[in-house]
Amino acid sequence: MTRPTLNAIHHVAIICSDYARSKRFYTELLGLEILAENYRAARDSWKLDLALPNGNQIELFSFPGPPPRPSRPEAQGLRHLAFVVDNVAEFADYLTANGVAVEPIRVDEYTGKAFTFFQDPDGLPLELYQA
Repeated sequence: MTRPTLNAIHHVAIICSDYARSKRFYTELLGLEILAENYRAARDSWKLDLALPNGNQIELFSFPGPPPRPSRPEAQGLRHLAFVVDNVAEFADYLTANGVAVEPIRVDEYTGKAFTFFQDPDGLPLELYQA
């Protein structure tokens, strides 16, 4: 049997602890476009579909009392979510000016590209990676 092909990543799903705070962070601060927003009464849960300019999506969920995610360095599971940007320093300066702590910019030893890390309101590690 021939192996089928994975074409792309469609979306990344994130569960937040404070829906309004995370919605503002991802839409107003990071500038992601809202595709759809739905309240699911049976689950007491919001689902917000967000789009990046290339068509990739982030699904932002709220649930009552979600357990915190272990986030120590090199913990098992999703390590971080990386966004491609035209200028890492410019975006890092923008985040810093808006009260977001950003790590010092580093250069990938293999690609020579600049990158840095910051966190969303729940401590999810996010990366900016130079185009």
